[in-house]
Amino acid sequence: MSIKAPEDVLAGLQHWRNLPAAHQPEWPDAAELSAATTELREWPPLVFAGEADSLRGKLAAAQRGEAFLLQGGDCAETFAESTADRIRNKIRTILQMAAVLTYGGGLPVVKMGRMAGQYAKPRSNNLETRDGVTLPAYRGDAVNGHPFTEAARTPDPQRLLRAYHHSATTINLIRAFTQGGYADLRLVHDWNRGFMSNPAYARYEVLAGEIDRAMRFMNAAGVDFDALKTVDFYTSHEALLLEYESAMTRIDSRTGTPYNTSGHFLWIGERTRQADGAHVDLLSRVRNPIGVKLGPTTTGDDALALVDRLNPDGEPGRLTFITRMGAGRIRDVLPGLVERVTADGRPATWVCDPMHGNTITSPSGYKTRELATVLDEVHGFFEVHHALGTVPGGLHVELTGDDVTEVLGGSEEVDDAALARRYETLVDPRLNHQQSLEMAFDVAELLRDR
Repeated sequence: MSIKAPEDVLAGLQHWRNLPAAHQPEWPDAAELSAATTELREWPPLVFAGEADSLRGKLAAAQRGEAFLLQGGDCAETFAESTADRIRNKIRTILQMAAVLTYGGGLPVVKMGRMAGQYAKPRSNNLETRDGVTLPAYRGDAVNGHPFTEAARTPDPQRLLRAYHHSATTINLIRAFTQGGYADLRLVHDWNRGFMSNPAYARYEVLAGEIDRAMRFMNAAGVDFDALKTVDFYTSHEALLLEYESAMTRIDSRTGTPYNTSGHFLWIGERTRQADGAHVDLLSRVRNPIGVKLGPTTTGDDALALVDRLNPDGEPGRLTFITRMGAGRIRDVLPGLVERVTADGRPATWVCDPMHGNTITSPSGYKTRELATVLDEVHGFFEVHHALGTVPGGLHVELTGDDVTEVLGGSEEVDDAALARRYETLVDPRLNHQQSLEMAFDVAELLRDR
């Protein structure tokens, strides 16, 4: 994929090193870090320029209201959970949600996983203290380990290489599932097998029956079903670790332009979105579609400064704003941002992250969220766009395909006492499989009413 690029392009890709870089690990050995990233630069790309270009076109369609983005996956992937079963369960959950949204909302759904690279997380504090012992905070498996020991918590550059390998095996399995027949829409009933009965699954079975009838009609009408055997499924993660993302940036041999080959879609977090910062600078120089998280303190000037840096020419599908306001603030804060960006004229795809602004601590001490509050933010997101005549382009959700108990509520009525039953996340709470389906049915109604 790489060719020799002009010196000014190569120099520009390293300009981020001269700028403030927030939320970076304190790597203890610069020589070890350099050796690891030098090795990474020699390894094959994980994704390809043409795939990123295809996604950019689909995000442009979502910006126009001709498609809808569904982006879902773990808060923070772990190496230990990069197993075939867990990867399949996440893919299955996203496919089921997409079927609900497509059939119920009448729009093609762009399927994207928070997968194959989400191995790092920003932390509010660099250090963590327990029982008088202070160690570096856990920053995700790409940086250090979760056990509270000095050996585990010391940032290790070799983990960047492990993150690459786990990303590669995950992408390989995603491609096998989505291109090998597992994602065939005629298997909508099979995706639901093995789950115990509850209202979300029962409702899904009704929808699957309706899809079956539609398929039989199409078959009788002579429709060619080959296109249904495979789906495009894209990968994404927060581009947090600048050394890793820099090492994975390559020059496309077709066009001579840089692409980040660690994932199809990269986003900049709420805590690293400074327009004059290192993260924005590095991603401004690659051709991938880029996202930026916008929290409730974002101003119109902030948003336009990001447009200037990340999409100065107004290319459709290039820039996605992922709002994470909180249910109590989205109806007040979002309208002003959307109006400012819309008035500017350069397009952006608006996507709702209803998870991060609604985190609470339960009485028993668990970090959690309430499904009803999460859905309320989604409703607020749609209400704002409907009122302004703009397009709600997608959904960005932390979820798992497993039956965890990390988020309160839902048809299974997960309460505070139930959180301890299967609370597995190492960072933020995720919707379980049935809660994800409940969200999909709720959003399908909003799309139908758009």
